Amino acid sequence: MANVSTLTHGGLNLSARFREFVARIKQANARATEYSQTYSELQRLSDRELNDIGIRRCDIADIAREHAYCS
Repeated sequence: MANVSTLTHGGLNLSARFREFVARIKQANARATEYSQTYSELQRLSDRELNDIGIRRCDIADIAREHAYCS
């Protein structure tokens, strides 16, 4: 007895899938840029300025990641 599986792509043709792929790449680049900008801006602050806003220097990468990828 033979089993046949049929996979469909929800009706998306090749050009639509390619456009979606390009859009995802653009979104990933935008998020990476946002992370880098946030990280750099926080790194430029002095320890006193960071303390005033309640951020430890060791938390900068986590804060930048959350800002860029979780919001």
